[in-house]
Amino acid sequence: MACTIIVGGFFGDEGKGKIVAHIANTDRPAIISRGGVGPNAGHTVNIGEKSYGVRMVPSGFVYPDAELCIGSGVLVDPRVFLKEVDLLGVKGRIFVDRRCGIIEEEHIQRDRGSEHLSKKIGSTGTGCGPANADRVMRISRQAKDVPELQEYITDVPLEINDALIGGESVILEGTQGFGISLYYGTYPFVTSKDTSASQIAADNGVGPTNIDDVIVVFKAFPTRVGEGPFATEMPAQKSHDLGIEEFGTVTHRPRRIGQWDGDMARYSAMVNGCTQAAITGIDRIDSACAGATSYDQLTETARTFLDKAEEDIGAPVTLISTGPDITHIIDLRDIV
Repeated sequence: MACTIIVGGFFGDEGKGKIVAHIANTDRPAIISRGGVGPNAGHTVNIGEKSYGVRMVPSGFVYPDAELCIGSGVLVDPRVFLKEVDLLGVKGRIFVDRRCGIIEEEHIQRDRGSEHLSKKIGSTGTGCGPANADRVMRISRQAKDVPELQEYITDVPLEINDALIGGESVILEGTQGFGISLYYGTYPFVTSKDTSASQIAADNGVGPTNIDDVIVVFKAFPTRVGEGPFATEMPAQKSHDLGIEEFGTVTHRPRRIGQWDGDMARYSAMVNGCTQAAITGIDRIDSACAGATSYDQLTETARTFLDKAEEDIGAPVTLISTGPDITHIIDLRDIV
């Protein structure tokens, strides 16, 4: 039995999708289940010439033998969900917990029409905030009430815990990042619920004693989309000079770029209960590392950065991303 949670350690966009996809292909889990808020978070998975931006389907869809699930704590927009199911060809192996809250068109309109949410907070406009508000007020529809979702309905906690009891492996995939957690992030510039590892376990109905590993993903150069404090943010010109320019998967807004934040990494690792860390974007610390697949291919500059990051995090760095493709990764988990 092995149940692994994968979450973001900074403000999101850390490259969790790639890490999930890699671990799915190597560890071959029986189930990959998504927690988090809903379709306001996008994960990008690059496989060769193809790039997939997913907002509902777990990033681990690339491993064809895994059952894919959406946990009961997640909001579902049926239109986004069904479109991705068709696009990715995962019908027959993806399921939605019957208790998931549903995003209605009026939630999206409320989200986009709210000056507080859209302008001050920088909401993605996907309806998640209003939908979660209605869920708290006990007036939200649930997935079991939506006719077009009936063939996908299941009891996700039962599926996952049965798999674990049977000795199979499970990945619980988080969304967003620690810095925009409703509880621990830069309030009020946060999302509409907690995003820490504990919440991802709860979203999927997995008790804390059944969690074996928490992998927290950190970006060598943290990024943030939208408003809110960003202690290590660089001027746009400096990040452009470094050759770093990024855009949000869902909003397509320019990402703000920052330097490594050791203090935030340490605190994030503490709250998330980090047992292992992944670092993405090491090729931006030193371009000579681009595409490396073994530790001995890394430069001294990159190794020095990783040593400092590991010291800040307080847990071993076992996964190092060296480029955008799913194959551009160094996996040290068997060594540690």
